[in-house]
Amino acid sequence: MALLDVLSPLSAGINLLLILLSVLTSAFTAAVGVGGGVLMIMALAQVMPAAALIPVHGMVQLGSNVGRTALTWRHVDRITLAAFLPGVVLGALAAAWLLVRLPSGVLELCIAAFVLFTCWGPGLPKRALGRGGVLVAGAVTTLLSSLVGASGPMVAAFIKQSQVGRLAKVATFSACMLLQHLSKAFVFGVAGFVFHDWLALILVMVAAGFLGTWLGLRVLHRLSDHRFDSLFKWALTLLALRLVWLGGQRLVGAG
Repeated sequence: MALLDVLSPLSAGINLLLILLSVLTSAFTAAVGVGGGVLMIMALAQVMPAAALIPVHGMVQLGSNVGRTALTWRHVDRITLAAFLPGVVLGALAAAWLLVRLPSGVLELCIAAFVLFTCWGPGLPKRALGRGGVLVAGAVTTLLSSLVGASGPMVAAFIKQSQVGRLAKVATFSACMLLQHLSKAFVFGVAGFVFHDWLALILVMVAAGFLGTWLGLRVLHRLSDHRFDSLFKWALTLLALRLVWLGGQRLVGAG
């Protein structure tokens, strides 16, 4: 327990729970396609100082997505990834210098509306799934990710429309999120956040996440595309409804 105690400013027991949670959430995302990152940020929000929440979450998710991308690299849609990258750069630059934010709650409701539309609506037009649309999606979701830490469902909803097959969806989503979380190191570095106090915990959670990813991919290989698509769709829907609830609460509180 002494080793656990020095991992971060949190207690040894909390550090252990977060490490175990990293295994669970990484396995969930690898198997179902989305959701682990949101579950992680919900848990971190209960025990971590607000100033550290999004930066630490971003670095843990960066490591988790590195592992998932490495294990599924041959299934990544490189054309989509290449179009997504310039958007990530633009979104990160905007997030680093943004001075004006939307009212609390509006961002969450916008993300939820987009996710629900892509899951249950007529689908995005083909033009939106082209290189220009992917670039815009990269910029917008990176900006939102740095502000609210909850853009994963939005990226996943976009990837759901553009990719065929469960492995391509998981692999391409993981690679896009890798780029997005990498940008957070830049954004919060510019903002002056000091990662040193949390680095040991981040590294251990990343290692635990790699184990979870390996376990989750074993489950993914046993799922049919139809079963995966159903689980993916409902996971996105539940995450969107959570964002509706959270955004509504913040709007009411702000009013």
